[in-house]
This record gives sequence, C-alpha cells and structure tokens, in this order.
Amino acid sequence: MYENLLKILNDIGSPEVLVVGDFMLDVYIYGDAEKISPEAPVPVLKISETEYRCGGAGSVAANLTALGAKACCLGIIGDDRDSEILKTKLIEAGANIDSLLQAANRPTTSKQRLIGLAQHLHRQQLIRMDKESTEPFAGDLIESILSAYKDKLPDVDMVCLQDHNKGLLSDSLCREMIRLANQANKKILVDPSLTSDYSKYTGATAITPNRKESSGAARFEVSDSEKAAKAADYLFQKLRLEAIVITLDKEGAYLKTENKCLMIPTRPRSVYDVTGAGDMVLATLAAALASGCDYETAVQLSNITGGIEVEKFGTATVTIQEIADEIAGRNRGISGKIQTIDSLLSELARHRRRKKTIVFTNGCFDVLHRGHIEYLKFCRQQGDIVVLGLNSDNSIRAIKGPGRPINNQDDRAALLAAMEMVDYITLFDEPSVLNLIMKVRPDVLVKGEDWAIKGVVGREFVESYGGKVTLAPLVNGKSSTATIKEMKSLEAKSR
Repeated sequence: MYENLLKILNDIGSPEVLVVGDFMLDVYIYGDAEKISPEAPVPVLKISETEYRCGGAGSVAANLTALGAKACCLGIIGDDRDSEILKTKLIEAGANIDSLLQAANRPTTSKQRLIGLAQHLHRQQLIRMDKESTEPFAGDLIESILSAYKDKLPDVDMVCLQDHNKGLLSDSLCREMIRLANQANKKILVDPSLTSDYSKYTGATAITPNRKESSGAARFEVSDSEKAAKAADYLFQKLRLEAIVITLDKEGAYLKTENKCLMIPTRPRSVYDVTGAGDMVLATLAAALASGCDYETAVQLSNITGGIEVEKFGTATVTIQEIADEIAGRNRGISGKIQTIDSLLSELARHRRRKKTIVFTNGCFDVLHRGHIEYLKFCRQQGDIVVLGLNSDNSIRAIKGPGRPINNQDDRAALLAAMEMVDYITLFDEPSVLNLIMKVRPDVLVKGEDWAIKGVVGREFVESYGGKVTLAPLVNGKSSTATIKEMKSLEAKSR
C-alpha cells in the first residue's frame, strides 16, 4: 500500500475543481490572558496577533490548491471589509475568485475566535463570535450563481458542494446543480449540512457526512462501524449515490459503493483542533477522484490529510510534501526507528516542516528497569518527537569500564525501539554526547535531575538558540548500576 499511495500522490496532477458553497472568513485573535478584569470575573486577553484564514468553502478551495489542484470559487459574499480580506486570502492561496459574487446589505460570514494560552504556552480557544445571515438569497443573485455555474461546468473536472446552511445551497439550487452535473457527466461531491433531510442531495456522485451529520440524516446514532454501515446503506439507496464516505474521526472512514462496503481505519492522532477536517477530506477526495483514483485509495489519502489537519491549530492546509512525509513515516515501522545520524537528520527535517517539537535525551539504557520507563514517559510529555541518543558499546566501556555493557548495543536499541514513547534512536560512539546534540539541535533537551549538580552536557548550546533544558524526576533506588549490583549479590549468595 505504501508504494501505491506514493504513486497515486505523484499522479494527482492539477485537476480543476469548481467549489460551490458558503465562503467564510476565519479570524484568529491571539493573546495571553494574564489577569482577571476588575470590571467582572472574566479573563483579560492581551492581544498579540490577528490572523485571517479561508473558512467554509474557502477552506476547501485553499486545500485543493495546496494539493496541486486548481480551485474555481463560486458563491456569494458580502460587500464589506471581511469580503476584501477573504478575497485576498483566496488569491494568495492560488484560487480563482472570478465567480465570487457580492451581496449588498449582507455580511460576509465570519467566525472570530479569541485564542489564549493555556499555562501561557499552548493555544486554547476562549470563545467564538459569528457574524452571518442565513436568510435565503434574493432570486436575481441565485440566477447569477446558476448562470455562472453553467458557464464554468464544461471546463472543470469535478464539482464540490460545501453546504453550511448559510442560505445559498437551497433545495432547488442543489437539485439543479446536481442535475446539470450529471447531464454534463461531471462528478459532484457534497459535504452536507447538519440536517435530517438529505433529499436535496439526491443523485450526487458522493457525499461525505461526519458521524454527527450521518446520525441526523439516518435518524439513529452512528456510534460504531456497524451503525455506520447501516447508515451508509440507507443513505446510499435513498439518495441514489455512487458512493458515500462517512468520516468517523479517530476510527477512520466507512466507504460504501455499489461493489464495496468497508471500514478504512486511520492511525491514532494527537488531536489539536478538529476545525476544517471535513473541508480537508472533501478537497482530498475531489483532487484524487478527479485524477482518476479509485474510491478506496482516495479515502485512504483523505484519512491521512484529515489526520494531519487535526494536528494543526484551526483551519489549515496540507501539502503534497506533508502527505508524502506521512506515508514514508508510516512505512518506517519499529526497525525504522533506529537511524544513522544522516538519516535521522533527514527525518527530523520532515517533522520540523510540520512544526513538531523535537525532544532529545541520551544514555546507556543497559539493563532496563522501571526508572527508564518513567523517564521516557516524561520525555514524551515534553514534545512531539522523542529522539534517544544511545551510547555505543565502545563509549560505555570508555565510561564505565570493561565489564559493561551487560547488553550489547543492538539488543538495547531493539528493546528501546519497541517502546511507544520513543520515536528515533541513534547510536553515538564518543564518551560525550555534545557533538550529537549539536547536530540534532533539539527544541527540548531532557536529562535526569541528578544532572542538576553535575551540569547538563549541551545546556549552553541548546539555550543559545532558544531551546529548553528540562530535568526529569528519578525513581528512587532504580538504576542499571544498582540492578546489576543486586544481580551480582544474588548470584554470590546462591553459590
């Protein structure tokens, strides 16, 4: 599967996708809540930055262009400052906005999020404020939208309807757009709104509801893959679809076509923010299917892109390079955790492109014990990727004498690679770890608290570029030396 996914990824090309729906502006106002207001028992957010991103159908368009596709935007926005910002962001993303119409006396849908810092470190949404109108659009605007749709349809490879129930995609307009797409032999994918009546999507090529949306449409809770299968079968038949993809967050996605009914799992993720995951899934399916990909492979790719997206904050795009990196990382396996320094640096560059925090520690790890387990758990809590510099047999002998190590370097590396807390292991042959630290350049350097007095090797270097040095608590009485001493004592007593 690894080679096939990479091949499909390279063959996606630049299909043109018409994105129809509710275009929104996502606003992120960042700051830190350092005090409580004297006026009321509420936090005071000291603003440090304001960021604008494409939301709703705009997010789908931005995701498509990040994947290498061409996105043509068709929708209605307001005639206000937010609309100008949104158009600018879409142009910067590479989308075509020639068919974005503006409506007077109606706001551009925007979602403003106030973002504080939990423990003054991690971004945390405090409140969201929406500006919108969900009233149906005037008839002349809908006629203009339909006219533009008819003009664009012959020249595109795929149509996406992103429905957030903001007044554009009415029952009649959806039905007509689906009819025209079918007449033109164009696939039309729908990310449905949260409603119990999906009849307006009848005849679409495929729909991509999430767990909550499919529960509402099927009128029972989609709590597991078995219920997803039941909901998929019901909607597939009722709406006369070619395919239905029900996304089930951490479980993956359930795919139903005429010939396939299967659960496509995904790997567990450290979810940061689910905002925009559905947009990412729709964009990936559209780009893959428009390039001739089959449904199963397209869903596998959408699982990957949706998973990468939820590890990011807010609505975010995912690039082809990030997907390739993810696929390569999945193929690494346990044995792939053990890296030469050159291959390790290449892997870390991949993670840094995705803004991952690199944690480094080092040691002999000769006879593993509980203290090692707790120590590595602590390392895992400090960031995203844990790199362990492992003393080679030669370096241990230079430090501890000819009687050590008890376990050779290959055995020690293999045991550590089996631990989920460790992402990478690299051997170093010198008594000092400083040169290795200078090559890795970790964001966080971890050593045991017993090094507080001895002085942590590499502290000055790591702190020189803004990195952090953290001391881990020790488990009393647990060390390789103590364990070996106890073993020798027991052996002597048994003689």
